[in-house]
Amino acid sequence: MNKIRVIARIDVKNEFAIKGIHLEGLRKVGNPNSMAIDYYKNGIDEIVFMDAVAAYYDRNSLSNLIQSACKDVFIPITVGGGIRTVDDIRIALKSGADKVAINTAAVQDPDFINKASKIFGSQCIVSSIEAKKVDEDKWEVYTDNGREPTGLDVLEWVKEVEKLGAGEVILTSIDKEGTKKGFDLRLNQAVADSVSIPIISSGGMGNSGDAIHLLKNSNTGAIAIASVLHYGLENIQDIKRALLDNEIRVRL
Repeated sequence: MNKIRVIARIDVKNEFAIKGIHLEGLRKVGNPNSMAIDYYKNGIDEIVFMDAVAAYYDRNSLSNLIQSACKDVFIPITVGGGIRTVDDIRIALKSGADKVAINTAAVQDPDFINKASKIFGSQCIVSSIEAKKVDEDKWEVYTDNGREPTGLDVLEWVKEVEKLGAGEVILTSIDKEGTKKGFDLRLNQAVADSVSIPIISSGGMGNSGDAIHLLKNSNTGAIAIASVLHYGLENIQDIKRALLDNEIRVRL
């Protein structure tokens, strides 16, 4: 059994780390590079940088941030937001990223995932899925950092991206994101049971108990944490110890 990965998610707008609720009402919470270094030193397994407004403003602007972070951070880094072309992926990887997360461009052109995975390998391609509940056990895919509905069913879309070659999925519950009220267990259970690639669950963690509840009751392979770390509610080692105490395998 693989060990669960504990991942720090840092959403970025311009040069600032930001946080909101339901991907809205974004407020500055710090310097993303300093935060990444701090989380690395305290034992985080991976870091995800997401440009919160890249898709909206038709840009990709995290290369300098990645280059700076890689001078002091030596764990896998995923970058997302505004990844639209093979050249965007190449620039991100050359800047030091290990993986790229793709959402809007994949919805607009699903073959982009297929093409990218063949060029760079599935291990580099993460499908970023923003999910919003529309009915009982039914969720819709959103793009543009939760702004735009697509009409796509999340469970059908996750099966499609797996077939196209995505190596893993970062699944963000728009309904839970930033609330600190716990993960959307039904969503994560349904998605993890639909595919064989790893699922990174994002959105809703308020304390270690939320992570324990999710990981005990779903096949999620990783958790992405933002508010808990950004606001100092719990530290990384305490989270990992709580998981270990509940017989959930993690790296210390």
